[in-house]
Amino acid sequence: MSRERAAEMVEVQARSCAELGSPLYAALLGRVAEDVRAGGPCADALAGYEDAPGPDAIALRLLGGVHSLVLTGRAPELAACYPSAGGAVDPQRPDACWPAFREAVATELEWVRDWMTRPPQTNEVGRANLLIAGLLHAVRSAPLPVRLFELGASAGLNLRADRFRCTAEDFAWGPADSPVVLEDAWEGAPPAWLAEAADGHPGLTVVERRGCDLTPIDPLSPEGALALRAYLWPDQEDRAARLDGALRLAAQVPAAVETAGAADFLAGVDLVPGTLTVVWHSVMRQYVPAEEWARAERELERLAAAAAPEAAFAHICFEPRKVGGQRRFLLAVRLGTGPEAVLAGARPHGLPAHALG
Repeated sequence: MSRERAAEMVEVQARSCAELGSPLYAALLGRVAEDVRAGGPCADALAGYEDAPGPDAIALRLLGGVHSLVLTGRAPELAACYPSAGGAVDPQRPDACWPAFREAVATELEWVRDWMTRPPQTNEVGRANLLIAGLLHAVRSAPLPVRLFELGASAGLNLRADRFRCTAEDFAWGPADSPVVLEDAWEGAPPAWLAEAADGHPGLTVVERRGCDLTPIDPLSPEGALALRAYLWPDQEDRAARLDGALRLAAQVPAAVETAGAADFLAGVDLVPGTLTVVWHSVMRQYVPAEEWARAERELERLAAAAAPEAAFAHICFEPRKVGGQRRFLLAVRLGTGPEAVLAGARPHGLPAHALG
């Protein structure tokens, strides 16, 4: 039953990959599930993880390990089908490279098993699209220099989000020469409140950038950059281009990410007069145990209660929520102790966003 459960979790991820525009991974994971049921090399790779909870994302760990083989030249036959390594996906048979994938797992089982111990770390740059919108909404009410704190920051790439450029219909915000361009950021024109906020704040002053993660990645190290690239989906070249730009920006704009859980990290944050303190996070809440998140919420309430016009506080999140029986990814902003405003929605990777209401 454990092996069957693992196969079912792989199939769930296959459907997600299909919905999110990765025909290569959708097709390969279908074959992985078959191989797990048959007791093949993929079953050996997943051994011991069959009963892992859903948030452990065992399929993405496996895919990341194999992608790292491709990116480091250890799986040349498979690289021929991976656009991230200069290959091409057969549109008629995206699973044509399955024999090479299976062989790579079998030949490099120890390597892949090591990657199974690592939580997926995509540090998705596209999600900054929503975070930037939330930040512009906040500075409309509190036009102060920003102190930026991120929970589940991974490599801290989105701590540099104010240096990204967002473009959409009749809309552009951010440095024109930014190496990270979030194109087609909105479905059609962005909402009026965002256009007004962007006009009023064409640039932001960020005076502090800090984050936390249980397993932070150093984006400036070769190992860190490999991990970030490996967890991207190889047939989504736009995401890879954004990551490459964000890595270049990380070398120019310092930001600190410490090894800590959300609650312990927030316990060390206090408001500072003359600034807007912002805590934000994106698609990380599901990975935090309930008790830990309850502690984090108490810290957020402490910061909100301390807010004043001269020492403002905002909590910005882009997270999945159940709405009418459906799971939707929504941007929400709360200023001080005021009511939460749910402002926009988007696909899980953040692009494009759409206004609500």
